[in-house]
Amino acid sequence: MSSNHITKVAIVGATGRIGRAFAVALLETGKHEVTAIVRPDTNKDKLPKGIKTAAVDYDSDESIVSALKGQEFLCVTLSVFAPKELHGRIVKAAGEAGVKWIMPNIYGGDITNASLSKESLYGDTAVANLEDCKAAGIPYIVLCCGFWYEWSLALGEQWFGFTIKDRKATLIIDDGEEKISVSTWEQCGRALAALLSLPVQGEAGKPGVEDWKNKLLYINSFTVSQRDMLNSLHRVLGTSDSDWTITREPAKQRYQDGIAEMQRGERTGFAKAMYTRFFFKDGGGNHEETQGLVNEKLGLPKEDLDFSTKRAVQMVESGWNPFAPGLDNFEMPKQDL
Repeated sequence: MSSNHITKVAIVGATGRIGRAFAVALLETGKHEVTAIVRPDTNKDKLPKGIKTAAVDYDSDESIVSALKGQEFLCVTLSVFAPKELHGRIVKAAGEAGVKWIMPNIYGGDITNASLSKESLYGDTAVANLEDCKAAGIPYIVLCCGFWYEWSLALGEQWFGFTIKDRKATLIIDDGEEKISVSTWEQCGRALAALLSLPVQGEAGKPGVEDWKNKLLYINSFTVSQRDMLNSLHRVLGTSDSDWTITREPAKQRYQDGIAEMQRGERTGFAKAMYTRFFFKDGGGNHEETQGLVNEKLGLPKEDLDFSTKRAVQMVESGWNPFAPGLDNFEMPKQDL
């Protein structure tokens, strides 16, 4: 750590969408030495230019500790398919290596809202990941960003309710007017880079990293309803409601349907239940309203909703599928802000 600033940052998962966004934004500041913690066989072509690498054997705790020595801040971004115990082992190793701060693998909704956390099905994992940090004695900062906008809009009906290719939409009752907080990957990256460009201890009444010690960092790109999303799709595609097949479902019924699908072994039922829970009326999905945002404190820009919607449309048109090898890459057009 250089005096009162964090300069050395390690990222687990830097080839993934959110991990890469973190790396790119941090490197663009010119203030940070960024290291990707990677497996020996990782395709380094997926890493941004200028990033360092440290190869690890995730079956060896000693190897993880060695790779993390000298790092000041660790971002953990793990696939949902990663072994459950891996997060705890990485965090424990970070503590043994002397890492000063950690951003745990908790990205999404407001985990301080107990009912939202439990009913949207990610609460147990979030609690476990926080406990990992506490057990290791490392101060944590959780990035509360809501759902990733383009990803969720492009994936299909079980997520935000839209099948763009077929022009179909499922709006939750009240015509999809309940608003939630969502973010782009780039905004998440900018938020982390801005945070870690602050002094650790704020000076002259200005913010510092310590202001968010063991707290959530609330950001977003947009606060939008399903209706806002559909209207944006209309502007991008040149369509109107009459060009779409629109159905309406009560939120609680849709949520229960998702749970039932999960119990039948249908994996998309998890997405349906989780996403629908955020759209419950006064359900906590709008953390701009319930908690306020730090966008202004961090100097985050205002993004253009239609630009991000257009990227989601392009993802669909390209045949992008994050769950299919060879179809999971899509180069996002960059927005000038």
